[in-house]
Amino acid sequence: MPKVGMEPIRKAQLIEATLESVELYGLQNTTVATICKIAGMSPGIISHYFGGKQQLIEATVSYLIKSLQTELLSKLKEKDDVSHKERLYLLIDSNFSQIQTTKKAAVTWLSFWAQAAHDPSLRRLQCINERRLFSNIKYSMKHLVPADQVDAKSHGLAAMIDGLWIRSAFRCGAIDLGTAPMICKEFVDSL
Repeated sequence: MPKVGMEPIRKAQLIEATLESVELYGLQNTTVATICKIAGMSPGIISHYFGGKQQLIEATVSYLIKSLQTELLSKLKEKDDVSHKERLYLLIDSNFSQIQTTKKAAVTWLSFWAQAAHDPSLRRLQCINERRLFSNIKYSMKHLVPADQVDAKSHGLAAMIDGLWIRSAFRCGAIDLGTAPMICKEFVDSL
């Protein structure tokens, strides 16, 4: 009989093992066997807790998306009175936070984005993530620019965050994880 309270612990361990497997083998070569080997668990546990590999991959991506939201909310709680410009800065910092920029998270995000073009359930998660980012940006942007520029500037900042994140995630160019958020913040300053 399983121990009471183990489910959240086991799920977290499997999500962490999935991140590691994707980092080591890529999304296409990540299997139930590679995940379970890293987690030190039997293959049946994935079916028990998630229903299968696909649902575990979705849970792993959901974990990364939720981490973005949690990071932003945590940063907002640290400050009493945040201006809309500061709120955008915190949003930028959240997207470039340590949990989002580790190699295993970066590889998983990049694999996820590539696979989302062909997988309806992953595309749904990408759309949720994209809408949330745009909504968060737009909330503050409408206080910083004229009404007729809000959508364009919000899309611009969202594209800048995603684009610079991708460029810095590959770690092979002039853009690094320290420079990317600074460039995004300079864009906000220029508004």
